[in-house]
Amino acid sequence: MEKIELKISTKDWLYIIIIGASFGLLISLFFYFLNIQFQDISTIFFGTASAIIITLFSSVFITVSNNHILPFVNKKFWYLISFIFSFLSGALGFWTTFSVFFIFDSYITNLIASYSLYLSFTIGCLTFLIGLILHQFISMKYKNELIKNEILESKIKALENELNPHFLFNALNSMSELVYIDQEKAETSILNLSKFLRNAINKKSLIKLQEEISMVQTYVDIENIRFDNKIKLKIKEIENSKDIIIPKFSIQLLVENAIKHGYNSHTLEIHIALSQNQIIVSNNGNPIKNIKFGLGLKNLQKRLELLHIGKLEYTEDRTFTINLGK
Repeated sequence: MEKIELKISTKDWLYIIIIGASFGLLISLFFYFLNIQFQDISTIFFGTASAIIITLFSSVFITVSNNHILPFVNKKFWYLISFIFSFLSGALGFWTTFSVFFIFDSYITNLIASYSLYLSFTIGCLTFLIGLILHQFISMKYKNELIKNEILESKIKALENELNPHFLFNALNSMSELVYIDQEKAETSILNLSKFLRNAINKKSLIKLQEEISMVQTYVDIENIRFDNKIKLKIKEIENSKDIIIPKFSIQLLVENAIKHGYNSHTLEIHIALSQNQIIVSNNGNPIKNIKFGLGLKNLQKRLELLHIGKLEYTEDRTFTINLGK
């Protein structure tokens, strides 16, 4: 099914209905004060109700055409179909309002009854023109959103591309030495690196928490080539936390930071506590004083901000916390 360009959100429709009702009220007030014949309260009610009902007809027609007609019609006919529906929403909306008020023997309907069909046609032509303007407005809004999303995506990709080059060089150097010492272990390490890189080049910027944890475990397996299996990963998670969505490399970067600053030639335990609202990464290594956010931590902080996922905080000695949803 082809993507439809003219998509109007619920919030947009709310604005359109309010604007339509206000426009109908102003027009009816104009006629009310212009001519003594229209100086009846039904004129104001009729004008406002007409605008609201025309807007509701437009909402129904656009929804139906977007979901059930335009996806199955050649794109060159889209404008024609949209403008026909714009005309019908005005003509039918006005006629429906007139019919309802006529049933209740309203003063204004008795006044315009003789030329109500002409008014319906005229209103239809007017909504056709309004539909043309609305179409251009929504199309521009849609294109601007696409541009913003593309710019945001390019920023996130640029940030992702800053990560892990030194890790890759260290891993390859360690594997080259391992080839002459333990070929079986070297083969396993190469497969782990292949798995890590396959996940790393995934185009998705947001991944499930379980995918990130899998990447972290693979990353630690690779790093343990250099550190003689002295890096121990301890993961504690609650139920239903696996489906949480987070930026790729977020936990991995904090684990990498823990190894870089915390390793002291003894066994380094890295604890990862997972919950619905927080991800806490701590370790038992060297204490960190006067913590400064370097390239990696600033990178993660910026990606969390751009993706509206959460906020990175250094809460206490050797402990980093990602507060989700903040």
